[in-house]
Amino acid sequence: MEPIPLPSYVHYELLLQLLERQTSFAVGQKPVVREQVQELIITLRKALAQQKHLEQSCQQANLPIEYRWSLNKVSFEKEDPRDVFPLVPKPEVGN
Repeated sequence: MEPIPLPSYVHYELLLQLLERQTSFAVGQKPVVREQVQELIITLRKALAQQKHLEQSCQQANLPIEYRWSLNKVSFEKEDPRDVFPLVPKPEVGN
């Protein structure tokens, strides 16, 4: 069975740090906006908790999990790495 793709925890951490450190500071003393930022932070924390609950369910059901960093799954066995890393020149096709 193919592993179940889930977001890497770093995605949650990045968003939470941005909201807590920069967005909250930027809204300053604007109570309505600050409250919305706090609600968003709470929602992200709940999403992370729900993902962890899903992971536990998958483990109990013996379903493999794969953490993803992006939507693009790179497989060097199927793709030419020069397509992924365009700075590596492709050989010229002979005449």
